[in-house]
Amino acid sequence: MSLNNLQPQLIWNNFEKLNAIPRASKKETQVVKFIENFGKTLGLETYVDKVGNVIIKKPATAGMENKQTIALQSHLDMVHQKNSDTDFDFDTEGIKMYIDGDWVKARGTTLGADNGIGVATIMSILESKDIPHPPLEALFTIDEETGMTGALSLQPGLLKASIMLNLDTEEDNELTIGCAGGIDVTAQGTYKNEKPQANNVCFELVVKGLTGGHSGTDIHLGRGNANKIMNRILGYIANQIPIQISTINGGGLRNAIPRESKTKVCCQTNDKAKFEQLFNEIAAIVKVENAVTDPDMAVQIIACDVAEGAMNITDSVNFIRAVSACPNGIFRMSSTISNLVQSSNNLAAIELSNGKYSIKCLTRSSVDTEKLEVAHAVRSSFELIGANVAYSGSYPGWTPKPESDIVKIMSSLYVKMFNDQPLVNACHAGLECGILNGPYPNIDMISFGPTIRGAHSPDEKVSISSVQKFWKYLLETLKNISNK
Repeated sequence: MSLNNLQPQLIWNNFEKLNAIPRASKKETQVVKFIENFGKTLGLETYVDKVGNVIIKKPATAGMENKQTIALQSHLDMVHQKNSDTDFDFDTEGIKMYIDGDWVKARGTTLGADNGIGVATIMSILESKDIPHPPLEALFTIDEETGMTGALSLQPGLLKASIMLNLDTEEDNELTIGCAGGIDVTAQGTYKNEKPQANNVCFELVVKGLTGGHSGTDIHLGRGNANKIMNRILGYIANQIPIQISTINGGGLRNAIPRESKTKVCCQTNDKAKFEQLFNEIAAIVKVENAVTDPDMAVQIIACDVAEGAMNITDSVNFIRAVSACPNGIFRMSSTISNLVQSSNNLAAIELSNGKYSIKCLTRSSVDTEKLEVAHAVRSSFELIGANVAYSGSYPGWTPKPESDIVKIMSSLYVKMFNDQPLVNACHAGLECGILNGPYPNIDMISFGPTIRGAHSPDEKVSISSVQKFWKYLLETLKNISNK
């Protein structure tokens, strides 16, 4: 069944067109041009700023000229993740989608429903000729997933809207009115790359098949972090026999919980049997501990060629201890909003080889001072082994305004349309609203969207029936916007 046969057809048609275009974060040139041409072809006022954000303005439909101007906002980029056994080139290929019951999925890669469904929805309203709406300003930002540099670079004065509808929430019963801020923490260092001790054997250790997910919205689910699990294995073995780490390649993007890690490690030949015994012991332990959250996790040991270079034994132990000390997961829950993660850290990526190592983390918090406290804890763990640690990409949180006009309108509409109360909350993910509130402090903002599962992982999927619900809700919201 083609996506073209799904309802609402406007959204799914535009989503297919969008997903045919490579649009990785920091590689949005093609999709920026696509959206720019889309606006100009419709004859609408279209502007591309110096970094690539696109603004398209559409006048109100007849009879709605006196309504408040609405900004519809979504980001153009998507997280590019694929399974290790999937042959796919994100730079040249479009996403391969299919329908599975009530879900649209991708074959072995991220789907890009985050935030492609939002983009496709805005496109659908812009090209419509029969949907009632107030004056509209569509804002398509770049690079939301790896630094929010599009939102950070947006200049004041470009938007005239008094209300912003951000279409980037992933539960269709939620109205998000606040979010966490974040900061990237990067530790880098060097070590003496030595030839392993004589009479050694080498193994490749593999952790794979973890559930992964979004390092903000999924962090409270306790899913396994491949970098932490691999380090746990190394530490268990190193506590009993000398080992030398040759290479580590674990995780990837800062905003994705790591699903895979590979390590090459050496030991003395006379410790080979003990190494394998210890590995099997700890492999069984971590599988049991993560059986509920990560049922498909695989932990493997493979004999491999002798390494040409490795860390010495002492440096290997110290590196393992530093990674072990690095905070990961929930740091603190909110004391004011029930079930909200206040602060967390994601140990996102570890690379080590040829005398150099790099560790990348994303620290989040809805309290800016605590965000820096967690980042300092991460920094301290790696400075103890002589790493150079740097902060970058810091962005603020978004303070909730539960009494704002748009929150009241959309809450009331939700009850009327669906006979249920919406969940009005804040989220632990970083949303662009927090940043956009800087140059546009007088815009009331709210975020909502259809149900998406597994964002930032190849398990990503979007509910077809939820998109239909979301579409109806959005159209009704546009009709009920207050007058100026």
